[in-house]
Amino acid sequence: MTRQERSGFKFEFYDPKELDPFDKLFDIFKELITHTSGDFDEAIDWLRELDKEYKLTTPEYTIDDFIEDLKERGYIREEFDPNAGGDGEGDEEGSGPGKYSITAKTEQLLRKHALNQIFGNMRKGNTGNHKTDKLGSGDEHTGDFREYRFGDGLDRISMTESLRNAQINHGMDDFYLSESDLIVEDTQFKAQMSTVLMIDISHSMILYGEDRITPAKKVAMALAELITTRYPKDTLDIIVFGNDAWPIKIADLPYLKVGPYHTNTVAGLQLAMDILRRKRNTNKQIFMITDGKPSCLRLKDGRYYKNSNGLDEYIVEKCYTMAAQARRLHIPITTFMIANDPYLQRFIDEFTEANQGKAFFTGLQGLGEMIFHDYEANRRKRLK
Repeated sequence: MTRQERSGFKFEFYDPKELDPFDKLFDIFKELITHTSGDFDEAIDWLRELDKEYKLTTPEYTIDDFIEDLKERGYIREEFDPNAGGDGEGDEEGSGPGKYSITAKTEQLLRKHALNQIFGNMRKGNTGNHKTDKLGSGDEHTGDFREYRFGDGLDRISMTESLRNAQINHGMDDFYLSESDLIVEDTQFKAQMSTVLMIDISHSMILYGEDRITPAKKVAMALAELITTRYPKDTLDIIVFGNDAWPIKIADLPYLKVGPYHTNTVAGLQLAMDILRRKRNTNKQIFMITDGKPSCLRLKDGRYYKNSNGLDEYIVEKCYTMAAQARRLHIPITTFMIANDPYLQRFIDEFTEANQGKAFFTGLQGLGEMIFHDYEANRRKRLK
């Protein structure tokens, strides 16, 4: 074969690499376990139904094999009832197989999965490590240079720029380096932020055949993973609100469910501000994900005042009061409203005006991208 005959390109049909059977099922399992709020049995039931319809498994690798791999790799654990007797292996005295539940390893993996789904698909922008526009003795290099000033640390002196400056000022024949030749690189402060994420778990989050709680959970898990891994000095507290409001742990997010609740927005805001008052960071903010109007208040005597018909003026005014109080505490509220009702939009507009915060009226698709862009944009340090 001549040299000319050996040159050129050889084209072949693309042969995609087959996913490992476990990995193929595991990607689906992560979605199902999130939708079922951590209920392993329900997730596997759904997986078996999908297998029947789409032939996900083979005789060589079944759903039962997948469950065994989950257990061996530490993604699930089998728990036995100590009061049932036996060893849980299905013997005469036992109670049969134990109940499976996901492990902490899986909980963290779900947060990473949510982060990749939401944050990984965002367009690259100018927002980075939450830099401010304040220059000084910070820890983020800007690429800008200035003359040395008394008090600047020696580690900030740019030797290359300083030597170049000395050469220009004094020449090579009589070369020396003086204080006036020194050049330092400016840095920016990277701010610390305390964030409270409020999640509406009222019954309307699953009404009308639309699952709104799962996207909200995914955003919360992704935000938690982002902050704990990328911004470890920041703080994130998560609260849920229905008839009342209470904090939950990051590890509880996959198990989050809606309840037969009304929407006590005021209780959520009160708890969020109580949490933020105890934070020492200058920068504080509240994110609120909700799809419904405020419809509940807890009165001073402990009774609940509820009204699901339209916007109750008494409840609404309490919400406006809380928004104004947060503004006086320099706590902006960013509301993500998963609804398109015009009267609800008007309420959120007035609520946002009272707080001087932000509001986004969104469907379920763009929720993650907007909340992450807003987290990056809001994280600014106030210097007085």
